[in-house]
Amino acid sequence: QVLLVESGGGSVQSGGSLTLSCAASANNYATACMGWFRQAPGKEREGVAGIDSIGRADSPRYADSVKGRFTISKDNVKNVLLLTMNSLKPEDTAMYYCAARPTDCTYGRMNMYFYDYWGQGTQVTVSS
Repeated sequence: QVLLVESGGGSVQSGGSLTLSCAASANNYATACMGWFRQAPGKEREGVAGIDSIGRADSPRYADSVKGRFTISKDNVKNVLLLTMNSLKPEDTAMYYCAARPTDCTYGRMNMYFYDYWGQGTQVTVSS
């Protein structure tokens, strides 16, 4: 069982930055594939970024809409997954969720059906 708790959401103006955190409570976190997803009102949940189980430098994958602006990283000592978001746009407004699958993977996955565990989400609102 993996318990995931997101934090760090909030309201910012366009061009601003936020860093989301996902605290994982599990002995097998260090071997978990993890990802960030978001869901805006009336829209389907979409993958934002994914990272492999140990944080290999070449493992992160990003949605085209966030490439160059968002960075996913993992601290396996503190059991924390981060999403650093820069140059935020109004279209980034959504509920953000972290997800985990306690298995090794060599690159990040952004298919929501790949993941077994989900957090409750943290709201990000970007105003123009």
